Amino acid sequence: MKDHQFYIRQCINLGKEAKSNGESPVGAILVKDGEIMAYALEAGKAKKDITCHAEVEVIRNLREKLDIVDMSGYTMYTTHEPCILCSYAIRHHRISSVVWSISTGEIGGASSEYPILEANNIAIWGKAPELVKGILEKECKEELSK
Repeated sequence: MKDHQFYIRQCINLGKEAKSNGESPVGAILVKDGEIMAYALEAGKAKKDITCHAEVEVIRNLREKLDIVDMSGYTMYTTHEPCILCSYAIRHHRISSVVWSISTGEIGGASSEYPILEANNIAIWGKAPELVKGILEKECKEELSK
């Protein structure tokens, strides 16, 4: 839990940076064996590309850095529950676990009526990632609303 809080705080800082850039206040990191391997913030407005969510951007950044597709053994931390779009990318890359602070309701990859983050019935994706929800939720909401 303590490690989760540390990494979520890093995501909150990225989310604050995204907000200061005029973006939605979302930040994401990918961690393996306790090391931050990649990070990203929301960039859809700046790049004029709706797919540039922080979660997709961090996957792109890691792929550029290490030229890998299979991200088994990685944990994604993010300020917000990944949306359906981001959840597809997470499953495609076989990220082992996803930790977030704030749930996103009807567009969430776990909380919507299309919970593809939790689906175990899509053979090409393999086992669903471990999900950890609500880490520092109150703090995250307060910090990102400033």
